[in-house]
This record gives sequence, C-alpha cells and structure tokens, in this order.
Amino acid sequence: MNKSLIKTMAVSSALCIILLMIRIEWSGRISYIFLTWNLFLAWIPFLCAVLLKQAKTDLRPKYILFFLFCSWLLFFPNSPYIITDLFHLKLKQGIPLWFDLVLILFFAWNGLMLGFASLFEIRDFLRSMFSLKAVNLFIVFLMILCSFGIYLGRYPRWNSWDIVSNPAGLFADIFQMLIHPAENTRMIGVTFFFSLFLIVAYWTLTALVSNLKIKSDGKKEI
Repeated sequence: MNKSLIKTMAVSSALCIILLMIRIEWSGRISYIFLTWNLFLAWIPFLCAVLLKQAKTDLRPKYILFFLFCSWLLFFPNSPYIITDLFHLKLKQGIPLWFDLVLILFFAWNGLMLGFASLFEIRDFLRSMFSLKAVNLFIVFLMILCSFGIYLGRYPRWNSWDIVSNPAGLFADIFQMLIHPAENTRMIGVTFFFSLFLIVAYWTLTALVSNLKIKSDGKKEI
C-alpha cells in the first residue's frame, strides 16, 4: 500500500470531520457525532493491513502476522457498516436534507474505500500462500461473513470487541439465529443483499484496478 493512498484516505477522512463540524456549527446539535466513531473503526482494518504488509516485508514472526490478520478479519465489517448509517437520514429542522445526505455518503464512501483498500492488501498477502481460486472463494465467504456482521451490528447491536468482552452472549445469540432461520428473515435478507452488493463492488473495483494496470504497464495482471 503506497503512501499516496494513505495520505489520500487521511485527507478524505479529515474532510468528513470538517463537514461534520460545519453541521454542528450550523445546527447547534451533535446529531451525527457517532459518524466519527464509526469512521475510526473503519480505519482499524486499514491500519491492520498496512501493518501486516510491513510485518511481512520485515520478516516478522508468524504469530505477529496471524494476530494482525485476525485483527483485520474481526474489524473488517466496520468498514462497510457505515453504509447503514443512511438509516439515520431524516429531515431535521434547520438543516437541509441534501446536506445530511452528502455528509453520511461522505463517511460511508470513506468506510468502503478503507475496507476495500485493506481487502486488496489482504488478497495479495493470501496469494503468496494460496491459489487464486482459494483466495477468491475466501473473499466470497468473507463478504457473506461481513454482511452477517453488518446485521449483527445494526440490529442486535453487537460490536467487534464483544467477541472478547462477551463471547458467550455473542455466540449464543448467533446460534439461536442460525437454528431458527424462519424467525430471522431480516437476518437472511440483510446478509444476502449486502453480500451481493459487496461482492459486485469487489468485482467492479478489481476490474477497474486491473484495467488501470493494463494501461499503465501494457500487460494484464496474472
């Protein structure tokens, strides 16, 4: 991951905060302050991917690589999760609806880009150990798992750190959902359609990046 991308994401995230500060000053309320926390969580998998790449380059012990990979896997759903903050979009007195729409979309875009940038780094990391087919299958499974994580965060309100602070409660809740699918149709719907969205978004970005590389060096990436 080059420094230019890191700087771009930092500047883009800073613009999100500036827009939020403008809204707070404009309205006199802190209605969307939670967006900053969600954006912070979206940065965690991005930073884990950066550190993982550096650790591999520096030939760090395997347990460090494993820890960074697991940390990335745990926090990755926080990146696309910000899309669901659009649920909070409502007409509020004193603030145009279009401004709040742009504000939330700005945060959601940064969350998505942080997530996909980290995913491309993880893909390259896995490609050094596994076949392309195995990595692609893992990414599809990951998108399904990520979408289920989005559901857990938006509706039952579980968080990434609950796997450490309250694993018994988290897994008990998940178990109940999985053995009673007919009673959890919203879980199935959210997981399926978010998986579809994330998989198509990944394929689209992959094709875009591949096309840009072809134009830049005149040969297709293998």
